[in-house]
Amino acid sequence: MELTVDELAARAGVSVRTVRYYAGRGLLPPPRLRGRTGLYGAEHLARLELVRELQSLGLTLAAIEHHLQRIPEDAPPEDLALQRALLSPWTPDRPEEMDRHELDRRAGRHLDDDVLKRLEALGVVEQASGDTVRVISTGLLRVGAELAALPLPLETLAASHEAVERHTTALAEELQRNFQDSVVRPYRERGRQPREREMLLEMANRLKPLMIQSLVTSFQHAVDRAIRKSVPGDEDDRD
Repeated sequence: MELTVDELAARAGVSVRTVRYYAGRGLLPPPRLRGRTGLYGAEHLARLELVRELQSLGLTLAAIEHHLQRIPEDAPPEDLALQRALLSPWTPDRPEEMDRHELDRRAGRHLDDDVLKRLEALGVVEQASGDTVRVISTGLLRVGAELAALPLPLETLAASHEAVERHTTALAEELQRNFQDSVVRPYRERGRQPREREMLLEMANRLKPLMIQSLVTSFQHAVDRAIRKSVPGDEDDRD
């Protein structure tokens, strides 16, 4: 693959100015020169796509630069593709700022100040400036609006959100550590064999929907167990 800077930018879906800016910050290795024309290869495209993936996680360019410093400049595109698969966000959600009219349209209902306050307690939105609202999770906006409309005390909503955040954060960190220690680190220590890389790439692409469904089902079973424990004498009756 030999691409001019214009072709590279078009393939990656960014502007030429962005490519030059990234290159100036050292996020991309220098191109190969043919006369006065710089030519970029598959490794440049793969690295550029990795930068965009890391940005979608909300990382700053300084953090991305620090991460890329640990990846050799001559890393093959396949290694960068694996990095991208392992680091890609699990949700396409990105925070958005919108006015109240757009907020109502996206929520599918009118959200008055009281509902907005309850949505804040759920961690779905936060006030920005004036009539502008920052939606933390657009994917949760509709279901959050439905939940906020339930006649539950505000303290219950806030406590529920805090509990979910606390436990899901701890769970995600533990699962990530386990995956890195038992899968990724041994792959690196064994020399990044191509066959292992292909298997790991396929597994990374299939893991997300399976893990999400597994967690949803496990949570449902956990709630059932909690309900049974709340019924006096239930354990004795089963014995």
